Amino acid sequence: MTDPDTLQPVHEPRLWSDERWTARVIKNEDDDGWAVSMTLHGEAEPALVGPWTMGRDKKNPKPLDVSAFNTLVKTASEVLRRHEQQLHAQLNKSVAVTVQGRRLRVALSIVPDDEGATATLSATDDLGEELARVPVPPTFRLTTASATAWAEGDFERPR
Repeated sequence: MTDPDTLQPVHEPRLWSDERWTARVIKNEDDDGWAVSMTLHGEAEPALVGPWTMGRDKKNPKPLDVSAFNTLVKTASEVLRRHEQQLHAQLNKSVAVTVQGRRLRVALSIVPDDEGATATLSATDDLGEELARVPVPPTFRLTTASATAWAEGDFERPR
């Protein structure tokens, strides 16, 4: 019996897929050349779109093959990984401050949500023990000055 969620591999000159990715050679709308798109299964938009090589006849695209597909998977996976790292960095910030001779790490974590993002401000000491955790607006700006003021104010919820 076949699992309907299991995708069958496709190995065609302009369409190549495995259980996670689909490569599709498409006409480049900007010129006479060709492009290739790499889409992760389940996603609406491609993770990567790039130029594709012309075939020997200089009219049609070079056919996809296992080597090209594997290279495209590696490149598209790296694009997704960088995007995830960038998003993580935008949503999670931290600064180190010294207050009353104590070294503290103050962190802001934002959780995106279609209904409305939430954010948490937390402080840990140099041993990693959490000293405080409070909800803040997702628009809160974490800076060295705001972190120091929060710690000096006995970790009361910033207004």
